[in-house]
Amino acid sequence: MVTGTKRIYLDYAATAPMLDEAKRACVEGFENWANPSSPHGDGRAAQAVLENARRRFKAALDWDGDVIFTSGASEAVQIALTKSKPALQYVSPVEHDVVLRFAPNARTIPVDMGGAVVPMNLNHLLKGAEEPALVAIQSVNNETGVIQDLDALSKVVRDRGSYLLADCSQSIGKMPLPDADLIIVAGHKFGGPPGVGALLVKDLRLLEADGGQEQGYRSGTQNLPYIMGMTAALEAPANWAGRAMELRQHLDDAIKKAGGAVIAEYSPRIATIASYHMPGVAANTQLIKFDMAGFSVSAGSACSSGTLKTSHVLEAMGTDAQVAREVVRVSIGRGTSRAHIYAFIEQWQSIFAAAKGS
Repeated sequence: MVTGTKRIYLDYAATAPMLDEAKRACVEGFENWANPSSPHGDGRAAQAVLENARRRFKAALDWDGDVIFTSGASEAVQIALTKSKPALQYVSPVEHDVVLRFAPNARTIPVDMGGAVVPMNLNHLLKGAEEPALVAIQSVNNETGVIQDLDALSKVVRDRGSYLLADCSQSIGKMPLPDADLIIVAGHKFGGPPGVGALLVKDLRLLEADGGQEQGYRSGTQNLPYIMGMTAALEAPANWAGRAMELRQHLDDAIKKAGGAVIAEYSPRIATIASYHMPGVAANTQLIKFDMAGFSVSAGSACSSGTLKTSHVLEAMGTDAQVAREVVRVSIGRGTSRAHIYAFIEQWQSIFAAAKGS
C-alpha cells in the first residue's frame, strides 16, 4: 500500500500530466485572447501566433504535410472518417472505440492472436476491393501496447491504390511518424493539455471541405492557448524511453513470476503500455483494491451499468472471455520511477495472494 497521501499514477495511456513547458505556453497563449479568424489587428496578431505554433508543431514531428488543429483525437477521427473522399473503409477491430463508432459500415481487417494486422491478409482484402479505400490501422494499441507494422502495412495500402489513416495517439512523441495519409494526434497523451489535438494530412484533396476554420476543414474557433501548450509539450525533450523499457520489462518478469500473464507478450509492444492477467480475480475487483491502496491503473475492459463488458480488443485477439474479464492495464510515463513499479508489484502480489487464500 502507498504510504502517506502521495498516490502512484500508472495510467499515462489514459492521460499524461501536463508538462511545465505546456503550462507556461498555455499561460502565454491566454495573452493572445483574440479570435485568429478576426480581420482586425488583434485577430491578425493571434493568427500569426497560431501559424507560428503550426510551423513549430510540424517541425517537431518532421511532417511536411498539412495540420488541422482540433479539439482532440475524437474530432480528428471524426473528420478523417466522415470527410475523407473514399466511400469504402476498412478498419482493424482493435482500434479505439471512437474509430469504430465513426466507421459503423467499415469492413473489418482481422488481427492475429497477438493483436497484429498481417500484411498478407490486408493485401488479400484490398486486392478484392472494388475501389480505393480508406484503411484505418492504429500505430499502437491503447490497451495492450501492441505495435502495428505500419511500414509493411502502408506499403500494402499504397500498392493497392488506397489510403492509410493511422491513429498515433499512443505513439506521438515516442515513435517516428508512419508513412500515412492521415494521422491522429491527441495532445494530452504526451504532456499537453486535454481538449486539443490534430489531424495530420498528407494531401488536403483527400478531404471534403465544408467551410469554417482550419482552411475550411474544421468549424470552431481555434483554442490557441491549448495549441501552444500541445506544441510546447511536443518540443520537450523525450529522453526517458530507455528507462521506460527497463521498467516495463521488470514489471513483465515480476508479474509472470508471481503467477500472472502478460497479454500479447510475444508481440512487439511499446514500452509505456502493458496489460496483465490476474487469474481468478475480476478486473473491477482489482481496480477497486488498487485504487484503495493508492494506485491509479485501468482495465482492459469497461464497466457499463454495473456489468463488466469484455474488451473488444481482447475479443478480437481471440482471448478467452474469462481471461479478458481479469485483465488490467498499467501505463508508465516520464514520472514513473523504479519505486513506483516495485510498489505496484508488491500490491499485485498481495491482491493475488489474498484472492487465492479466500
